[in-house]
Amino acid sequence: MTTAIVWFRRDLRLADNPALTAACQAHAHILPLYIHSPDEDGEWAPGAASRWWLHHSLTHLHAQLRGQGSALHVAKGDSLQVLRHLIDRTGAAAVYWNRQYEPNAIARDSTIKAALREQGVDVHSSNALLWCEPWQIETKQQGPYRVFTPYWRTLRPQLESPRPLPVPSPSRGVDVGGGLSIDALELRPSIRWDQGMEEAWTPGEEGAHDMLDLFMDDAIGDYARLRDLPARHGTSRLSPYLHFGEISPRQIHRQMLDRVAATDARRRPDIEPYLRELGWREFAHHLLYHFPRTPTANFNEQFNRFPWARKNGKAIEAWQRGRTGIPLVDAGMRELWHTGWMHNRVRMIVASFLTKNLRQHWLHGARWFWDTLVDGDLANNTLGWQWVAGSGADAAPYFRVFNPVTQAQKFDADGQYLRRWLPELANAPLPLLHEPWKDPSLLKRSGYPAPMIDLGVSRDDALAAYRTMRSG
Repeated sequence: MTTAIVWFRRDLRLADNPALTAACQAHAHILPLYIHSPDEDGEWAPGAASRWWLHHSLTHLHAQLRGQGSALHVAKGDSLQVLRHLIDRTGAAAVYWNRQYEPNAIARDSTIKAALREQGVDVHSSNALLWCEPWQIETKQQGPYRVFTPYWRTLRPQLESPRPLPVPSPSRGVDVGGGLSIDALELRPSIRWDQGMEEAWTPGEEGAHDMLDLFMDDAIGDYARLRDLPARHGTSRLSPYLHFGEISPRQIHRQMLDRVAATDARRRPDIEPYLRELGWREFAHHLLYHFPRTPTANFNEQFNRFPWARKNGKAIEAWQRGRTGIPLVDAGMRELWHTGWMHNRVRMIVASFLTKNLRQHWLHGARWFWDTLVDGDLANNTLGWQWVAGSGADAAPYFRVFNPVTQAQKFDADGQYLRRWLPELANAPLPLLHEPWKDPSLLKRSGYPAPMIDLGVSRDDALAAYRTMRSG
């Protein structure tokens, strides 16, 4: 009658959880465990929005386990010390977990695995986060990919769609006492600023599948077109659920295939564009694993010579608060502050404005997103910011400077997105909604700021700086 510890980290679900399933199959008693150890993440400890999500996700997981006749044991502190303490208390013969791929997590897990095995405890780790492990996809030269398209050509044929693992038959839980309450982790803000996130999201495994159902019902049939319209529910909004492991890529893929199979052949949606977007997520983890310095260092070392402007705290704060005077940039930044999320196209536009029009280093933006995004993910955040800045793998050409006015005119032509997030301009006529500075009296009446920078001049300055770097 052996006991095992299942160490939950960012796999906060019961279904399709390889570590939980393996433990339940091999042991009669299970201790589900969560250890809060933000110091082990180094400078990339979870931001405020991620901590909010984590609180609610852990609460949901605890309730699910209660329904299975078990409970989530919550602890805080050094992970190895906590595990050793609970192994002593329970006599656990094994510890199971699902792998993480951030550099600090890899180093910690390797140390813990070696230490526990040395004291005679079995340790088993599994893949619950990705379709394929980062080291499983390689070039013909047996190296890592640096460009997405050939990476996807290699990965796509390998995507199998087996039935995801069901919720395992519950083993008898172990009650060792002494655990913390989730509230004791103090993940939620003491000064409540999270009402918008409360209204926008339902963290947890059930919320993940509800969001997937909504996406498949409403948008998947026209995803390739609708995904660029920020006012529409045209994207999946599954990124925070994927980050916290409340749903897996395999579950999404399988449910989409089932939906396609159940649809009239003449009306079947094309799911390939969305699978390709999930492929970008895999590529981000592939890059982070093989190039672990890139969260703070340019992937393209040529950008070490780029003449960034001196840090401008006032300009960065205006960008953060949605007070730049550029409507689409401000709408996106206010959506982020209110909901903890931003439409993907708008993310590229606000990042381009910061790194090219303002010429502020991409790390200023990456750290702000890290603190304010509910889907703050080190691999995706790094890939996205370096891609826009031009310094990353398979990056956008530096001369691609998003024009927020023409982008708004194209993808928010009726102004629905702008009016939602810029209430002071809600009654402006459409042409002025996109360019309110053309009527100074509108700015005066509304209180909306004048543009902090000339888009054309700042674009030219950015391109001149790029030419300087290339010729250096």
